[in-house]
Amino acid sequence: MTQTRRHFLKHALLATLGAGAAYAVPQTPRSNPVRTGGSRLKLTFRPYDLQLRHVFTIANSSRTTTPVVLTEIAYDGLTGYGEAALPPYLGETQASVVEFLKKVDLDAFNDPLDMENILEYVDRIAENNTAAKASVDIALHDLAGKIMKQPWHKIWGLDRTKAPSTTFTIGIDTPEVVRAKTREAAPLYNILKVKLGRDNDREIIEAIRAVTSKPLAVDANQGWKDRNLALDMICWLKEKGVVMIEQPMSKHNLDDNAWITERSPLPVFADESFQRLHDVLRLRGAYTGVNIKLMKCTGMREAHRIVAVARAANMKVMLGCMTETSCAISAAAQLSPAADWADLDGNLLISNDLFEGVTVVDGKLTLNDSPGIGIRRKG
Repeated sequence: MTQTRRHFLKHALLATLGAGAAYAVPQTPRSNPVRTGGSRLKLTFRPYDLQLRHVFTIANSSRTTTPVVLTEIAYDGLTGYGEAALPPYLGETQASVVEFLKKVDLDAFNDPLDMENILEYVDRIAENNTAAKASVDIALHDLAGKIMKQPWHKIWGLDRTKAPSTTFTIGIDTPEVVRAKTREAAPLYNILKVKLGRDNDREIIEAIRAVTSKPLAVDANQGWKDRNLALDMICWLKEKGVVMIEQPMSKHNLDDNAWITERSPLPVFADESFQRLHDVLRLRGAYTGVNIKLMKCTGMREAHRIVAVARAANMKVMLGCMTETSCAISAAAQLSPAADWADLDGNLLISNDLFEGVTVVDGKLTLNDSPGIGIRRKG
C-alpha cells in the first residue's frame, strides 16, 4: 500500500460518515399519510430461470441460463416487485435465497416508508446473502415509490435526461460469432462492452473492429495474470478505441491492480474487487472507479450511499448488473443519472423477461415516470 493511500484511509472515515449521514429516505407527504391500522407488509417469493438468447462466456465460465428468485411485497392493495439474480460466481443459489427469505419477518413493521429500519433489520438477519437482501430492498423501494406516487429518480432529485448510454455486452467466442453479434448490436448501441481475459483477446478485438468503429469498454474479469502484459494490452486497446477497463487482474491482487491503474492510459474500474460500501475507501487509489451492482451491495439503498461516498473519495461511478429481468435493471437505472458509466443490459440478453421498464432509445437508457422502479408485469 502506498503512502498516499495510507494517508487517505487514515483520514477518509469522516468523509464516509458524512456521506452516509447525508442519506435520508424521503418521507411520504403528510397530506397523504400512510394508513397503519389494518394493513401489513406481506413478502412472497418464487424461483424463476432466465433463458439467455446466446451462450454467455466470460474469462472463466459459460452459461445459457441464470437462476433468479422473484419477490413481491404487498401492502394496502399495492405490490412492489423485486429480484435476486444468481449467476454461479456470486455464490448464492435459489435454495439459499429462499431459505434467507423464509427468515424475513415483516410483521413488526406496519409502515413501508420505515425503510431504514426495515432494511437494517433485513441486513442483520445473516451475513452475506447480498442478492437475497437486494430482492427485498428492490421490492420495498418499488412499493414505497408507488405509495409516494413518484419514481425513485425523482425522489432522489435526479434528472432522467442525464441517464447515460448503456454498454451492450459481447461475450468471448470465436471470431465468426463475435463478428455476427457485433453486426447485430452495433447499430443499436453507442458503446459495446467486450469480455476478454483469455488467450485470444487481440483476435476478438480485431474481429469487432472489422465490423464497427464504435467505442468499446473491456472487462477482463480477472483474466490477466501478469501486470506488465496487462498494461501492454491496455495501451494496445486504447489504440483500438477502447475507453475503459474493468477488473484487469485478480481481486486478491490489489497491489498489481493499483500498479496498473497508476500507469494506465484508460480509467480502470473495480468489479469483482468491489462489493459493498466499506470497500470504497479500501479501493481508493487502487482503481479509478467502482462498478456498483445491486446484487452485490444489497440493493438500491446502499447503492445510493456508495455513489455519495465514491464522489467524496474522488472516484468514478459505474452501474453494472448480472443477467436480470427488467425488474432489477430498472431499479438500478433509477440511479443511472448519477453515474459516469452504465452497463445495464442484463434484460436485453434474455428471451423470457416478465417485466417492462427502462428502455434503450438510440443507445441511451430512457427512464419513464411510472412510480417506484418504473416497471409493470407483462400480460
